[in-house]
Amino acid sequence: MSPKQASRAAGGGASRTAGALTPGRIAMTAVAVLAPALVFENTREVKIRPLVPEVAPPLCGALLVTALLGAGRGSRFAVRGRK
Repeated sequence: MSPKQASRAAGGGASRTAGALTPGRIAMTAVAVLAPALVFENTREVKIRPLVPEVAPPLCGALLVTALLGAGRGSRFAVRGRK
């Protein structure tokens, strides 16, 4: 019997919520709570030059698009890491 199995057998099994509050989940919750405040406080227009054309969206739009792209990439790597 491995040490993990022995500790589970001795303690009556692991709780389903034992690993629910990990540092990573706490940090991501804090980012998810603070990000909308940061995005919607910055409403002035900015000039962005992706490659050639220059666009002038509100800063909140640019921050929101960047946050969504980052969340999408992060979730892809998180799911890929579990496999």
